[in-house]
Amino acid sequence: MNKDKNLIIPEKKTILVFGISSLLGSSITEFLKKDYKVVGTYYKTRVSMPGVLTLPCDVLDKDQVQLMVYAFKPDITIYCVGVASVYACSRSEELADALNASGLYNVAESCGRYRSQVIYFSSNFVFSGEPKNYMEMDIPDANTALGKTQASSEFFIQKTSLNYLVFRCCRIYGRGVNPLKMNWFYALQSKLSNREKFACDDFIKVGFLDVYFLAMVVKIAIERGVTNRLFQISSSDQMSYFSFAKNYCKIFSESDDFLSRTKWPFPAIASQGMSGVSDNLKYQMDITNIEGYLNIEMPTVLDSLQFTYQRLGGNPENKGKMKKGEGVSFI
Repeated sequence: MNKDKNLIIPEKKTILVFGISSLLGSSITEFLKKDYKVVGTYYKTRVSMPGVLTLPCDVLDKDQVQLMVYAFKPDITIYCVGVASVYACSRSEELADALNASGLYNVAESCGRYRSQVIYFSSNFVFSGEPKNYMEMDIPDANTALGKTQASSEFFIQKTSLNYLVFRCCRIYGRGVNPLKMNWFYALQSKLSNREKFACDDFIKVGFLDVYFLAMVVKIAIERGVTNRLFQISSSDQMSYFSFAKNYCKIFSESDDFLSRTKWPFPAIASQGMSGVSDNLKYQMDITNIEGYLNIEMPTVLDSLQFTYQRLGGNPENKGKMKKGEGVSFI
């Protein structure tokens, strides 16, 4: 008798990703689909991904959201919908509030009803960019439309959900699947490849992290069954967009002659008690909590770019030392 016939193979967990057409949604889905049953939703941009069922859904329609959660009864629901650009949010504040907050409220409510863990991604822009090391427990003091909507969503999730994870992230970069949305990283690659001039801000300093690093961290948290936590995720250092672009050129063997240093107008909004916004903003988030809790070491921006180069098919001479964590190796 074949003993293997008596083995009980555990059924894969189901993960529902709202916003699979986004950079974050598509990347996380691609990373998780081998180990989980993943279902993704899109709004207007239809997405086809091998091994993944994708369906249209408007997160602002409560009935559609509830139907999705009821139909698939996901163990985990990941919210990747929203306006992620601080500049785009300033131009469309109503849309930003709807997608970054109202849509999440609908999803979180359905997740609570059907006992699905909800995962939400926020950003360093919940803070005002003062020269300090921001901790998870620091009270958000956003001075942008993006930051205010995300801070509101963080508060809502933590106060109303019984099973959640919030990841407060630095600048996440990578290649998305939506041809209609050219994100900043893709624009950088396109301009340099075509030998076109590209102006980058050299005043705002943030962390930069390849989207697959974030996907790895999410997977570790899921596998370890982490619940009801807010983690800050960032590269271990910060730099301006101009410095990032210069380092990109170094790693990807591109000429930096077409890069120029500039100052992007920062879309700060009026806030009670604010005397003004500094010309030099720095969003440094403390990451000792995520590193200690998950036993990982977050990479530097240069490490992240080296990983990106390898992931996209390159093989840099200087690979650096491997930083190993539980279930994942960071370059």
